[in-house]
Amino acid sequence: MSRSLEQQCIMIIAGEASGDLHGSHLVKAMRKKDQSLFFCGIGGQALKDAGTKILFDASRLAVVGITEVFSKIPDLLKGMTTAKRVLKTLRPDLLILIDFPDFNFHIAAVAKKIGIPVLYYISPQVWAWRSGRSKKIKKLVDHMAVILPFEEDYYKAHKIPATFVGHPLLDTDFFRSKNFSHACFSVDKALEKKVKDFNVIGLLPGSRDKEISRHLPEMIGAAHVLSKRKKNIKFIISVAPSAERSLVEGVVKRCQGPAAFELESGGVDKVLERCDLVIAASGTVTLEAGIFGTPMIIVYKMSPVSYWLGRAMIEVKNVGLVNLIAGEEIVPELLQGDANPEKIADKVFGMLNDPAGLEEIRNKLLGIRDVLGGSGASERVAEIAISMLL
Repeated sequence: MSRSLEQQCIMIIAGEASGDLHGSHLVKAMRKKDQSLFFCGIGGQALKDAGTKILFDASRLAVVGITEVFSKIPDLLKGMTTAKRVLKTLRPDLLILIDFPDFNFHIAAVAKKIGIPVLYYISPQVWAWRSGRSKKIKKLVDHMAVILPFEEDYYKAHKIPATFVGHPLLDTDFFRSKNFSHACFSVDKALEKKVKDFNVIGLLPGSRDKEISRHLPEMIGAAHVLSKRKKNIKFIISVAPSAERSLVEGVVKRCQGPAAFELESGGVDKVLERCDLVIAASGTVTLEAGIFGTPMIIVYKMSPVSYWLGRAMIEVKNVGLVNLIAGEEIVPELLQGDANPEKIADKVFGMLNDPAGLEEIRNKLLGIRDVLGGSGASERVAEIAISMLL
């Protein structure tokens, strides 16, 4: 590992694709402040392209659900062993952890024991479930850089240093290039006519293979039901960059019916800008749709055991990020058994035939963007990280 004795070293761990992307922006922001910094850790292509020495590929670690983790145990253990060994031998000046809590808490414990300061960027959702983890965070983390407006108050109430830095989604080129004001999305008579006469519906099944395999058949089934009930309706399936297009194509082929589908691999924004409404798997993409002002129905399915264990521990009424931030159910959520073609189609049909209701949803969604802190999250986290090096 080519690090000079004079260089300060930052170890960064991002276990998932979104964390890898946000981590890469953070590395670039820190390098603007100090070009001599040396970065190493666990991540993917985005962190590598930003100049981070990748010690273990994060794609081997990504997992969804409680029971699904068992298949990943060998890779998770290898990743932990690698990270712990590097911490003890390289002794970085700062450890930056991005989301991925169950893995990262183990690494933070080692760092704390040997006196390495820990910055946690993108908080685990301790306010939603397993709130007891806040005690662990207090012991292991020196500072929380949080991306949702209510998280700063939550952590400060638990005597944990925290700073609301804004949401990194607003740092993407796409959202920076758009003028997302309420005026841009005001619903006029022309839009009302569009809603009545022709509709484009987006299907956003998720970015992981298991998510796609669980959600896309239900979404396609709903599309077939809708095609029988409503004329002049078109469906676009968003193929996430991390997803195999062949997997999506295979699901479409197996789930044949009256609806036709266009596949879009150019990024979710290419879908959002064309759609009247989207059916979206719960996750960050729902916040992207919310920032864009696109009405949606949130769905989510996981293994039965994971679902029931999760429901037993969850401490909030809603699971969708837009609903959590708003403090109310702006858009409907259909989870597990309720995420079936008939119920999804019923919700879509009702929303499309209520233009005034769609306008109200749009305006409430656009209001969420106003509380997310604006662009500049990466720069704000970089300032905190640099200050922890001094």
